[in-house]
Amino acid sequence: MIVPADDAAHVLVVDDDRRIRDLLSRYLAQQGYRVTTAASASQARAKLRGIEFDLLVLDVMMPGESGVDFAKSLRTQSDTPILMLTARAETADRVLGLEAGVDDYLTKPFEPKELALRIASILRRAAPRGAAPLMVESVRFGPFMFDCERGELLREGEPERLSERERQILQLLARTPGEAVSRDALAASAGPALPGNERTIDVQMNRLRRKIEADPAEPRYLQTARGAGYRLVVDR
Repeated sequence: MIVPADDAAHVLVVDDDRRIRDLLSRYLAQQGYRVTTAASASQARAKLRGIEFDLLVLDVMMPGESGVDFAKSLRTQSDTPILMLTARAETADRVLGLEAGVDDYLTKPFEPKELALRIASILRRAAPRGAAPLMVESVRFGPFMFDCERGELLREGEPERLSERERQILQLLARTPGEAVSRDALAASAGPALPGNERTIDVQMNRLRRKIEADPAEPRYLQTARGAGYRLVVDR
């Protein structure tokens, strides 16, 4: 039996399906996480009163209070990251979760490995409790330098024109260079999510690649993270 370290990230899994709770509890423990489970929103609230969790894995469809309603309520008092699970794949349902303040969305059925990768990505983006967030001032990739605070892209010292959405996308990708950022997160960076917004990210990314990549069909810097979103690869 694997015993996670005392300082390992603590995940609360909230799902009314006992099989899901048991599966995720075992798998995430094997990945080095501390795991607590709850079968309902009310049980989760009781756990949250006594424990400060690093992340919640939250099912949408639960008897009584739904996962979306619970996430909305939680967001009024906590910024704990939330990864939402759902059997629904419709855009409208993903939008409801994003509007409730969740950080990422995963549709059932899913591979436990993908869940673990998404959890790791969310935790890397989250600032450690009690510490000031690490701010990336600028990143360099090939002939480009991107000033994250001003949203200014320079090619060999000369400004490259960006649309406001292109600037927002680069700022979000540059905060965690080399790490995948989901399409939903990129779409939500524009403000309130709207149906179909995440699909426009692919179009906007193609436009950015035409400005940045020598060969947009074989991108070196703005790479697709298959099944996860996009990442910005920067110089070391």
